[in-house]
Amino acid sequence: MATMHESSTLSNQLLIAMPNLRDPNFERGVALVCQHGEDGAMGIMVNRLSDYRLGDVLAQMNLRSDLADVIDAPVLIGGPVQPERGFVLHTPHGGWDSSFRISDSISVTTSRDILEAIASGNGPQHAVVALGYSGWSPGQIEHELRENAWLTAPVDNAILFTTPLTDRWQASAALVGVNLDQISPYAGNA
Repeated sequence: MATMHESSTLSNQLLIAMPNLRDPNFERGVALVCQHGEDGAMGIMVNRLSDYRLGDVLAQMNLRSDLADVIDAPVLIGGPVQPERGFVLHTPHGGWDSSFRISDSISVTTSRDILEAIASGNGPQHAVVALGYSGWSPGQIEHELRENAWLTAPVDNAILFTTPLTDRWQASAALVGVNLDQISPYAGNA
């Protein structure tokens, strides 16, 4: 049985892109790591706005909502992998058909039943819908952390659910006392 080279998992942590990370999928990005282990990692970007509203996604699934706040809710770009697939980050846990418990307070659900509940106003207290996810191969996150591409921070539910999208990058770094404006976006060798 293989073991992790790192002493701890990054599950339920925020990955915050450092200013020198230029990959357009992750530049100035914040991802919630949902799973991390010997097979790699899976996460959801939490600060990338898609061109869709939740009403659009519901309509594609032949679901309707009469609730303006549901119809107009933003849909995020969770990452470049499977962009046609929806993921719902939410609190609290529920009896949804296909959920994965990330922590004591956060789950990710991919089944239709949670969207039906949200559409009718009976969904979780806090929920964010994202299309696609971010994936890392075994050892990739560890390598990128050694290369200073990412900063890690503990999850703060306010950042996931209530902080404005445009503020999440800076607010996430502030959780660990980092002001990203004071870090040079250029990496190089002296």
